[in-house]
Amino acid sequence: MIKKLTTDELPKLLAELKHWQLSADSSSIHRSFKFADFNEAFGFMTRVAIKAQEMDHHPEWSNVYSQVDITLSTHTAKGLTDRDITLARFIDSIA
Repeated sequence: MIKKLTTDELPKLLAELKHWQLSADSSSIHRSFKFADFNEAFGFMTRVAIKAQEMDHHPEWSNVYSQVDITLSTHTAKGLTDRDITLARFIDSIA
């Protein structure tokens, strides 16, 4: 089973993810992205999708034209895990 991050671990890990917002119940992180147009947003989503598939860890997300909203959480752990942090770091690196 995948280990859920503790409340002691979260502050340090989230400090480096400056644009991500922690949910009120600390079970997920969320970030919104704004791109120049739909093509750029879709290209970004494609790169994230490839990485997510490699990790077997898929985001909750939505896209409306040039905006992409992403929420990360590990449902089997009922909260945040290292997998969410790893995927968020990757997403930040390509945004």
